[in-house]
Amino acid sequence: MPAFLHTRVRVSDLDGSIDWYVKHLGFVVKSRSDKSPAGNQVVHLELPGNECTIEFTYSDDYDLKVPEDLLHFAIAVPDLIACCDKLEKDGVEIWPGDWRETFPEGRKMAFIDDPDGYEIELLERADSTPIGS
Repeated sequence: MPAFLHTRVRVSDLDGSIDWYVKHLGFVVKSRSDKSPAGNQVVHLELPGNECTIEFTYSDDYDLKVPEDLLHFAIAVPDLIACCDKLEKDGVEIWPGDWRETFPEGRKMAFIDDPDGYEIELLERADSTPIGS
C-alpha cells in the first residue's frame, strides 16, 4: 500500500524556519543535507509520533515569494485555547482575530503564519498530543 511520506516547501531562511517550527510547534529535525543532487540544502522536520515530514528546501539563489492562500498545513492539538495562549505569549499572531468567538463550540480552529507566510491551521482534536510533549 502507498504511504504519504513528506511535503516539500521552499524557505527563505533555513535555520530561522527550523528554529520557528521547533520552538512554536514542537517539530524535531529528522535529517539534514547541506547539498542535495539539485544543490539545495534540505531538512526534514517531524512531529514526534508522526511518520509524515515537512521537507524544507533552501538555496540562496532562489527568491521565495509565498502567495497568500497557496497552501496550508493542519496540526491537531488537544486544547486549542491553551495552545494559542502559549503561541500568543511567544509573540505569534493568531487569526482570525475573533477566532475565540467564531468557534466557541464544535470544531475549534485558528490559524497562524510561519516566517515565510505559509499558513498553519490549528485544529482542536481531543486524541492529539500537546505541542512540545
